[in-house]
Amino acid sequence: MREIAVFGNSYINKKENQIKHLFQVLRKIDAKILIDREFYNFIKQNIEINIDDCAVITDNNFKADIALSIGGDGTFLRTAEKIADKEIPILGINVGRLGFLADVPVNDIDAALLEIYKNDFNVEDRNLLELHISNYSKNYKRFALNEVAILKRDNSSMITIHVDIDNHYLNSYEADGLIIATPTGSTAYSLSVGGPILEPTANNFVLSPVAAHTLTMRPLVITNNYELTANVQSRTNSFQVSIDGTAYTLSTNNLLSIKKAPYTIKVVKRKNHTFFETLRDKLMWGLDKRV
Repeated sequence: MREIAVFGNSYINKKENQIKHLFQVLRKIDAKILIDREFYNFIKQNIEINIDDCAVITDNNFKADIALSIGGDGTFLRTAEKIADKEIPILGINVGRLGFLADVPVNDIDAALLEIYKNDFNVEDRNLLELHISNYSKNYKRFALNEVAILKRDNSSMITIHVDIDNHYLNSYEADGLIIATPTGSTAYSLSVGGPILEPTANNFVLSPVAAHTLTMRPLVITNNYELTANVQSRTNSFQVSIDGTAYTLSTNNLLSIKKAPYTIKVVKRKNHTFFETLRDKLMWGLDKRV
């Protein structure tokens, strides 16, 4: 019997039938079901389905064979944060919009879960970023599957970000910000500011400036064995750092260090599906709207 942990969000009220069907399939394959407490409470309050026989995940002390992320890429990121270094493979089922991480459409739930039951799937290791903030006493999120973004605060002038790579000076970015993205995150925020798309298992990071003052400041791909340090100058003596969308306001006295995390996130991929198919599908490559 496989132990399957289910994570979701509270923005999928219109997907009630798909959620019901998901649990029907999980019971059909005789899975032991664990549900994250937040999602469990949402189902109890909003969906007419009996889940009293399911275990509830109340903290980070749990184990499972597979984790299901039900939602979009944001839900997948939150699921990855809770999985952390447990080495539980995550399957993303997309009931959101554009999904590169959650790339299994709801119509394929039956086939995807049957493949899990038969142990007929691939697992990809995805690198993360680890962030250290000097002179900062509060708790903060340290690991990012997508990106660490160093940004100016709202309504402030641009900032200057002095970046060193392995203690060698790289550049002083005068811009609205700088995104340090993993290959997984190359199709997220970094892509929206003109960064390159990296194959998700590549051993690289990409540095993408946000609204750079000088047009010669272009995105840069580096190997992920380097450690980056960033020192920020700002007229307001403050700036923001965002770790997979969770933002903190920092002082310019805070020095940032960014490097590859000591563990990876394992992502379940169907054997008949590739990242390149996802690119063609999500970015509509090869389609002519005139036709």
